[in-house]
Amino acid sequence: MIELKDHILAAKGDAVIRADIALDELAFTVKREALHGFIKFLKTDAQCAFTQLSDICGADYPARGPYRFDVVYNLLSMKHNLRVRVKVALKEGVAIDSIVDLYSAAGWFEREAWDLYGIVFAGNPDLRRILT
Repeated sequence: MIELKDHILAAKGDAVIRADIALDELAFTVKREALHGFIKFLKTDAQCAFTQLSDICGADYPARGPYRFDVVYNLLSMKHNLRVRVKVALKEGVAIDSIVDLYSAAGWFEREAWDLYGIVFAGNPDLRRILT
């Protein structure tokens, strides 16, 4: 797992704010503007092969200041039997790029985060309300 972490950092280190191994899972905090390229690399790189999106969720930390939201992506590599968590800190009212072009299942998860937290996913073709 350490080798994979080093491989990812060598290829996409400029996108990474923090990299950890926590609870036997890789965890990366990345820059908002680099998210789409980072996720695409994790999916398409043969050493990564994170081809399954498990979920996307939002988290709200009102006391944290301007970067009150986290958007968290959980990916699975069936090929390597590994999981990775990718996190982006986000200001209220600032959009983040959709990854629906990489994972079709992202559409629903992004829609949920938009409906619950108001997180806008630029490029999502269907940001309609779910719960109200």
